[in-house]
Amino acid sequence: MNEWESLILGIIQGLTEFLPVSSSGHIELGKALIPGENAQNLLKQDNLLFSVIVHAATALSTVVVYRKDIWTIILDLFKFKNNDSTRFAGRILLSMIPVLIIGLLFKDDLEALFTGNITLVGCMLVITGLLLSFTHYAKERYGKVTYPKALLMGVAQAIAVLPGISRSGATISAGIITGVERSKAARFSFLMVLIPIFGMAILELKDYLEQPVVTGESHLSASSLIIGFLAAFISGLIACTWMIKLVRRGKLIYFAYYCFLVGAISITISLMNA
Repeated sequence: MNEWESLILGIIQGLTEFLPVSSSGHIELGKALIPGENAQNLLKQDNLLFSVIVHAATALSTVVVYRKDIWTIILDLFKFKNNDSTRFAGRILLSMIPVLIIGLLFKDDLEALFTGNITLVGCMLVITGLLLSFTHYAKERYGKVTYPKALLMGVAQAIAVLPGISRSGATISAGIITGVERSKAARFSFLMVLIPIFGMAILELKDYLEQPVVTGESHLSASSLIIGFLAAFISGLIACTWMIKLVRRGKLIYFAYYCFLVGAISITISLMNA
């Protein structure tokens, strides 16, 4: 992987982590539609390391955007009192339970879905488009994220492990459809994913360290890692900030159109190649 490739992959990771278009779905489409084996020329240990780096970068961009909120929550937690921050943290932990269960019980089954199945990806992108459309036509309400709504957003996050279902799109839609104020739904959606992203990065780092070292064959330089990190971090900052504004303005319908279009093209191509 050269510097240009790491730059492009870092930007894609940073943008699709926050924009409601499904990063995993686009990766699967790339596997199936882009000719050649360039993406597989990297050693497994190099792929794992690069994945750790860009996931950590996108998580860090979220921390920067919501740094004041996170700092307030941390300070309030150490007061050891039942306040807004402790209740918010409790809702975050509750929202993580569904994806934790899915990850522990169905890890192998989920990995089997990531085989370049563009029919599945296309159908899931259409579902993502439908969810985003619902948010556009939903009546503006000003509710808060309660424990039941946090759990529902957690279920949406668990469903979003399917390639083609956008995590941010599913979780924000679940919040808005259940009456949560748009900005609060976006805030909870981005904060609820911090621990899973860091957890994923730690697991990938563990897998990387457990891989046998193949000397003299690495295609991943230090400069590629640095460029990939910076690209994912900066594009993540831009995408996260942009998404907050788009959600507040109710402009997610444009991403719905995009998901419908790409989903329809994917399904058509899969039927033509059947």
